[in-house]
Amino acid sequence: MKDNQPTVAIHLVSQPWNYNQPDAVSTDRGHGRIEKRSLWVLPIKQTEPIPKFPTATQMIQVLRETSALDGTNPRREVAFAITSRNATDASPQELQDFLRGHWGIENRCHWVRDVTFDEDRSRVRLGSGPQVMASLRNLALSVHRLNGAKNIAAATRSCSYDNILPFRLLGLRGLATRAA
Repeated sequence: MKDNQPTVAIHLVSQPWNYNQPDAVSTDRGHGRIEKRSLWVLPIKQTEPIPKFPTATQMIQVLRETSALDGTNPRREVAFAITSRNATDASPQELQDFLRGHWGIENRCHWVRDVTFDEDRSRVRLGSGPQVMASLRNLALSVHRLNGAKNIAAATRSCSYDNILPFRLLGLRGLATRAA
């Protein structure tokens, strides 16, 4: 839960979380660090719904503990979430997988838009320009992903070096030969 919902955040923080035994735990090693995620789930009582989220049925607390592979630079982060998926439709392990999937989207899409395309510094501000540029960035990202690119920055650079490659990636072979 982000700080943009302070009432909900206060509600979640004040719950009686049982820290003895997490409902789900996972540990990953990679990118030079170890990350352990512990997840606790509590049902939301129908008699005490969360403000602005009347269909929410479960609340989640995640503790992320990260450190370098040698155990140095430990860091702890607590996050909260709510879901309308009930306990029979989403077990704690499934909730943990859903949350991890969300970060996959963040890393594969939003991070690329923020860093590779430097979208936040765009000076296009008038009329439909911002929407057009966002659509073009989405097109470029999708075309590169559909063509198997793992590194969008490298794929974008390749297109800037070869004026025929963008047409080939789009399947426009006839236009690709005329562009040369």
